[in-house]
Amino acid sequence: MEKILLPDIPDLHTLEVYLQNSGYSAAKKAFSMPTDEIIDTVKKSGLRGRGGAAFSTGLKWSFMPKTTDKPKYLCINGDESEPGSFKDRQIFEYNPHQLIEGILITCFAIQAKTAYVYIRGEYHKWIKLFQKALDDAYEKGFVGEKMKDTFGIDFSCNIYVHKGAGAYICGEESSLMNSIEGKRAYPRVKPPFPAQFGLWGNPTTINNVETIANIAPIINKGWEWFSKIGEPRHPGTLLFGISGHVDKPGVYELPSGVLLTELIYKYAGGVIGDKKIKCVIPGGSSMPPLRGDQLEGIKMDAESLKAAGSAIGTGGVMVMDEDTDLVKVLARITKFYYHESCGQCTPCREGTGWMLKTLNRIIAGNGTSSDLDLLINVAMNIEGNTVCALGDAAAWPVKFMIQRFREDFEKAVNREIVMPIPNKVHSMRHSVIPLEGMKKD
Repeated sequence: MEKILLPDIPDLHTLEVYLQNSGYSAAKKAFSMPTDEIIDTVKKSGLRGRGGAAFSTGLKWSFMPKTTDKPKYLCINGDESEPGSFKDRQIFEYNPHQLIEGILITCFAIQAKTAYVYIRGEYHKWIKLFQKALDDAYEKGFVGEKMKDTFGIDFSCNIYVHKGAGAYICGEESSLMNSIEGKRAYPRVKPPFPAQFGLWGNPTTINNVETIANIAPIINKGWEWFSKIGEPRHPGTLLFGISGHVDKPGVYELPSGVLLTELIYKYAGGVIGDKKIKCVIPGGSSMPPLRGDQLEGIKMDAESLKAAGSAIGTGGVMVMDEDTDLVKVLARITKFYYHESCGQCTPCREGTGWMLKTLNRIIAGNGTSSDLDLLINVAMNIEGNTVCALGDAAAWPVKFMIQRFREDFEKAVNREIVMPIPNKVHSMRHSVIPLEGMKKD
């Protein structure tokens, strides 16, 4: 299987080795093409966004106004703060110049002369690695004003690295733009959409790191080649970040449509200790979980996972074995979204806190079956009622985890605990008292 994003080429992160492997030849080819042809090529390739929404990349580019007196911008989303997602940093580390080349082609296609690469604040190592690659590209004339001489074109593009401050909300595209502008990272109400009113009120296109890293190979080898890789409805390779109870966690580049079971057992080495799988979250912590006994035949692509009741998200596959306490897992996920809520929308700001308190009450042994219905009700009141998708991201794990693993949560609220008996009772050392029979505070 040919790897598009992370080929097995030693030192590909260096400009010297990248140039030895046809580096920046796609940019040279694209600069001789009409901009509409570049956009059409990306449309025909079937490339879909790798940031979670799986939207058509070429179609998104076509939303950029053709004629305008305003400057145009490109933003590359490398915030990658979703728990379970750790793929984009592989590109920063092992193939940064392919990302830079993709940025140049994208900027030329939409006629943007400035691009910002937004990287999450905790990624200190990868910020330095990518900045080094960008500095080398500037020095050799592949980026900036020297492009005009290097490629013989009347076009130049500047690329800037913008370091985030560690807020998950900045992964949302409008929050990302507010952060770049130096404002508080509140999501914006849409419409207007970024293509009409983006950075500083100007037309802006926002793409994920992995998405743009696919552009140079598509231009070099053609849309037909790319469209035939993997699942036709979601073509290309995907970077799957596998974590949890597997023998070989890591990032695997595989064609879209690979079986989830093959991904876990063939590539990730199976479950530690050969235990059974209880739960799999297939696309990062916000995606609806899947039951371990219902994984057969599920393919890892946008449409197949949608049919299975989940979503591809960021391709962060989180595997949990039969001994996993899903109540504690859900509480931990909910705590993250409660902490990361920006507070702008009441359903998200208040609802995430209510869900966390209820889950903590269950863990403490003071929960009831009605709490489970309450959690689902609160989640459904958050879902679809917020400015951005963080509300959905917080609601889906709660809603679907309880619905699909109801038996686990019922055991948690109806479990029996062992209580010591006063010393005067000698016939029994302990008595078993069900929690529901105990007086609540």
